[in-house]
Amino acid sequence: MSEQNVNEQAVQPAEDIDALRQVRLDKLTEMQQSGNDPFTITKFDVTASTADCRAMYEAEEAKLPADLDEEAKKAAYDTLNEKFTVTVAGRIMSWRKMGKANFLDLRDRTGRIQVYVRMNDIGEEAFTAFRKYGDIGDLMGITGTLFRTRTGELSVHAKKVTMLSKSLKPLPEKFHGLTDRDTRYRQRYTDLIMNEDVRDTFIKRSRIIAAIRSWLDAQGFLEVETPMLVANAGGAAARPFETHYNALDEDVKLRISLELYLKRLIVGGLEKVYEIGRVFRNEGVDTKHNPEFTLMELYQAYTDYHGMMDLTENMFRHIAQTVCGTTCIPFGKDENGEDIMIELGKPFRRLTMIDAVKEYTGVDFNLIPDTAAAKKIADEKGVHYEKRHEKGDILNLFFDEFVEEKLIQPTFIMDHPVEISPLTKRKPDQPDYVERFELYITAREMCNAYSELNDPIDQRGRFEAQEALIAQGDEEANHIDEDFMNALEIGMPPTGGIGFGIDRLVMLMTNSQSIRDVILFPTLKSID
Repeated sequence: MSEQNVNEQAVQPAEDIDALRQVRLDKLTEMQQSGNDPFTITKFDVTASTADCRAMYEAEEAKLPADLDEEAKKAAYDTLNEKFTVTVAGRIMSWRKMGKANFLDLRDRTGRIQVYVRMNDIGEEAFTAFRKYGDIGDLMGITGTLFRTRTGELSVHAKKVTMLSKSLKPLPEKFHGLTDRDTRYRQRYTDLIMNEDVRDTFIKRSRIIAAIRSWLDAQGFLEVETPMLVANAGGAAARPFETHYNALDEDVKLRISLELYLKRLIVGGLEKVYEIGRVFRNEGVDTKHNPEFTLMELYQAYTDYHGMMDLTENMFRHIAQTVCGTTCIPFGKDENGEDIMIELGKPFRRLTMIDAVKEYTGVDFNLIPDTAAAKKIADEKGVHYEKRHEKGDILNLFFDEFVEEKLIQPTFIMDHPVEISPLTKRKPDQPDYVERFELYITAREMCNAYSELNDPIDQRGRFEAQEALIAQGDEEANHIDEDFMNALEIGMPPTGGIGFGIDRLVMLMTNSQSIRDVILFPTLKSID
């Protein structure tokens, strides 16, 4: 059975893949022995991408008069088809062999283009070698002229063909493709080759991050970099990864947040800073969480959490319009199989956590006087809590249990209890609550923001309360960071701060249902 036929069969057993690999190895050996080793090529001058080819040809095509008769039209296209000589390079995705003429589907990072290879054009010797040694999956360089076939397909009429790299393993067969999710995540390189929508997702991810940077830069923010290896991993409720620094003989941790170092920069007078970087949390893996993920945090002096809400709305709209071309974007399906449309162009709803819980459960925590009463109502509603939990913790548990899954359209949940917000400024008129919000879209937390706590005395008290939680076994509580406390005592201005999960933002903008679909190489359990 020829390899071309094998590629068009159902998924092949491993022994057939091994046999095909050996066939390709034999071809490579024969090429090398004849002095045509493709792996000795160090450079190939590409003059146009496939997208460039389409753009330049179609621009000239659009200049042709619309009222040409058939004879004049043929003459015009004969001239046009000799106008552009290009050199393209990419991977062979399909191959139709028709005697002395072959049609290839060549793909580069910008798209696909058909290539017409004929023996009379490249010479019998080159054509024979091309047919003998070439396979689907090989990387090829093509020099030729652009033309349209009789069926209207823009193509490259090859004058020279160069093998640039020999593919030793066959690609997944073209009809079934690469569909197994675990294999797709483990072999993202193959996933990117076979699934154009996957490649488009990651191209869009890059554009989203570029849009964020350009927008923040235009607002006067300064991008900075802060340490990943830290002595004290604070700024979030998460368990850190730990390691040992041999040169200093000290235990260190991978950061779980960007917050505390960025606030030090606010103290230093930089006033508007942001960072986009990897953070690491030693936690579970699911459709919303990956232990290694990309976080953006920004801090702005002389504003508060209301300023952060305005910034967030404006930035989300800018990203959607820039990257998606609209502020109304699809995400998932409803119970009827219809697209759920997320409206980013309308004002985002703003709702306190107490009002949200009251709306969806009927329980008004304003009327609950203390922790004992909160635990009693939790027992009645079947909400599990721990002995150490206070009234504010139980309010948050109610929100997690009954509210979060209902928040599909953009909603700011504001004014969290102080018990779950150790770095946030208290509300002056409600000291049991803080000036904090989380943005929820598609039942996912998209960002977390504060009016930052800048009172060093209050901050130390919060840290001491966190230390008490650590003593009770809470591995996600924060230790006191004495250097950060020193910075606060130097003096930090009133500040608004916010953290965005970049991966979840990309999920939203690309209609991706799992975080693994927007991380090029997600965390997976090793194969034994």
